[in-house]
This record gives sequence, C-alpha cells and structure tokens, in this order.
Amino acid sequence: MLCNRDLIRPRVISVACWMFVLWTLLLPHSLAGQSPSTTAAVTEYVKAEMQRQHIPGLSLLVVRSGKIIRAEGFGLANVELQVPVKPETVFQSGSAGKQFSATAVMMLVEEGKIGLDAALTKYFPGAPPAWNDVTVRELLSHTAGFGDYPKDFDFRKDWTEDEELKLIESIPLAYPPGTKWEYSNLGYVTLGILIHRVTGEFYGDFLQQRIFQPLGMTSTRVISEADIVPNRAAGYRLVKGELKNQEWVAPIVNTTADGSLYFNILDLAKWDAALYTEKLLKRSSLDLMWTPAKLKNGQPHKGNYGFGWFIEERHGHRCIHHNGAWQGFETAIDRYVDDQLTVVALSNLEGAKPGEITRHVAEMYLAEK
Repeated sequence: MLCNRDLIRPRVISVACWMFVLWTLLLPHSLAGQSPSTTAAVTEYVKAEMQRQHIPGLSLLVVRSGKIIRAEGFGLANVELQVPVKPETVFQSGSAGKQFSATAVMMLVEEGKIGLDAALTKYFPGAPPAWNDVTVRELLSHTAGFGDYPKDFDFRKDWTEDEELKLIESIPLAYPPGTKWEYSNLGYVTLGILIHRVTGEFYGDFLQQRIFQPLGMTSTRVISEADIVPNRAAGYRLVKGELKNQEWVAPIVNTTADGSLYFNILDLAKWDAALYTEKLLKRSSLDLMWTPAKLKNGQPHKGNYGFGWFIEERHGHRCIHHNGAWQGFETAIDRYVDDQLTVVALSNLEGAKPGEITRHVAEMYLAEK
C-alpha cells in the first residue's frame, strides 16, 4: 500500500500518498469494485441506450454482495433547468412500489392482523357477495379476478379513498378467483385500503414508520406534488417526437398502493440489503413472496408472480424483479439473489425500457465471474 505508515517519517507524507488518499476519498461509486473494462463498457452501453430511447435522465445502481459498486446518474433530471441526474435524484416508482405494499401486508400477516387466506369480506363487510370468494393471497398474486382501471376512469378527479373503494366494488370480477392470472392495479389499490382498515393508518404512513425510517430510506415516501421534495426529477413523455412534461393527475391518484412512491437508488440499495436479512420479515415470508403463486387447481399461472415480485430464470440465473411505469417515469429493479447481484435503472421518460438496460447490465457483470 502506498501509504504504509511504517515506511514514512512522522508528519511527512509524500505527494503520491496524499494523491492516493484524496483519490480514495473521492472515488465515485461508479468505479469502486469493478473492472475498468466493465466500467467503460457499461457507461458506453447506457449512454447509447439513452440516446436510442430518447431518455432525458437515468439513474443506475449496481450492488454486488451487499456493496454498492456503481451508483451513478446520466443525463438530465430536469431538462428545463438543465439539472443533471445524480445518485440522490428522486424518481417516481410506478408499479415497482408494489413490493413495498406487499411487504407491509406480509408484516401484518406475521402479526396475525391479516389472514392470507381470509375472505375479503372479513375486512370489507359492505363488499359485494363475490368478494367472499376472494382471498388476500389472491390479491397479492394478481389471481383474484380484479382488473385494471376502467377505460373511462377519471385520473383528474379528486377521489376519496371511500369513493375509490366503491368504484372497485362496483366492477364485476373478470374471472372466478384463483382460476387465472391477470395483472391488476386495482387489486393493489385495495390492499392499500386494507392496510388502512386493519391498522387505522394511511398505508403510506405505515410504510414510513415500519419500512422507510427503520432502514434509513430518507428520500422514499408517497408522492406529493405540493411538498418540497429535494432532488426531485421531472417526468417526461414524447409527443410526435417532441419532449413534453408529464401529465397531471389528481393528488389522491398519486397516493395509492399500486405504485405511488418517490425513491432514489441510494435508498433502494438500503432496501436491497435489508431483503437479505430478517429485519422486516421472516425468511419464510420472503420466500413465499418470491415463489410463483399457484392457482386453485395447484397449477402454476402464466405470470410467474409471487407477492409484489415477478420471478424468472434468465440463462440459469434466478431473477426476482419488477418494473414500474407512471406519469412520465419508467423503472426497473432486478435482483439476482443467488448471485447477490442487483441492478436498478430509474428513468424519466414514459415508454422507456429500463428493464432492457438492467437485464443487459446484469449480464455484463455476471460475465465477469
């Protein structure tokens, strides 16, 4: 080591040693713990993909064996103000936020406050009779027969939670619960209301108290356009090839449990680390969340979905992942748990494909072994 204290006189430090210390202290996450060839190749690839996809800004996280080896921003968080993306930049989660809602439900399951196989009518006594055949387990796994937002749903109406629930209750089930898989945002909206019913707390407050604060995720929170949010990125969309700001939605629509969070890659590194432990949930609960749910006939469903996560085999590597898309943002979180490798890409363009970026970047790092 250049700065071996036994090889220098007291209070005399060479210029080379000072440069080494300074370089080490200032070493960016993007260079620590990875080969120079991979560093350069990833940088070149990400920049090329951003140009190809017309992405204004992107934040990239790579975590290996519990250590951040790359946390770097590319492009612009705010095009109008020419603000660059940095690791602290806050993006909207989209449906990647479902993993937090599912974790909150499983916390309440462990505490005996929610039953995985309990009928929804236990918690929603005024619900239609069909809900008596729907279980919490089926809501978590998108096998409950719930659908997505109706085509005529007014995203600019300032709904109350009770109004949202009444709307969801009015929509007939698309299929008998437990017989099919169909991705359902409304199912997760209902889970957020369930958390409120069971705890007496808004689900976002429950997440803050039970997950974000204990893990030191200081930038993660439910969306609020009214609040001052440091390092908040702007969302964008392309209209006939021209960049436009994100569309406006009513505040209540930005607070539902189907994916209405702010987060950044530094907080997601803390989240990723916690999932290798039992700080939040027992290992048995995490394993259940990361196992594809089965239909009532005992057969696997087409979605390869557990609770809040997709589970997939990619060239012999098990990947637990989820994407998100909402209001001018697209996100992707890929966790190769057996390899202890996680890659996250957060972008601020509607229609971008960060999942393609995370997949390719992961392949580049897995190839290093």
